[in-house]
Amino acid sequence: MVASCSRTRTSTSAFPQAHSSLATYSPAVWNQIKSCTDTELIKALKRDGFTLYSRRNNVTLYIHRDGRQITIHPHPGKSYGPSLLKALLTDIGWVTDADLRRVKLAR
Repeated sequence: MVASCSRTRTSTSAFPQAHSSLATYSPAVWNQIKSCTDTELIKALKRDGFTLYSRRNNVTLYIHRDGRQITIHPHPGKSYGPSLLKALLTDIGWVTDADLRRVKLAR
């Protein structure tokens, strides 16, 4: 008798879906930040206390004194796509409207 083994697939996506479930932005705030460029994001990182740690090729690493770190791939003059922007904001730790207002990305 052969024992059968059932396997379940947890996700078919290469990226975890946790990013979209953690960030909760109101439509009014999302409309303000959805066209955020790398320059605006880097200015907000500096306002929040992140410092430039390393720059290699076209990748910059910013770290915060509390241990958070984020890697930014600058594309001058272009905005990030909605899913990438939401993932970046979640990785930084800005998951509410209040966080975005505090760093002046939203009004």
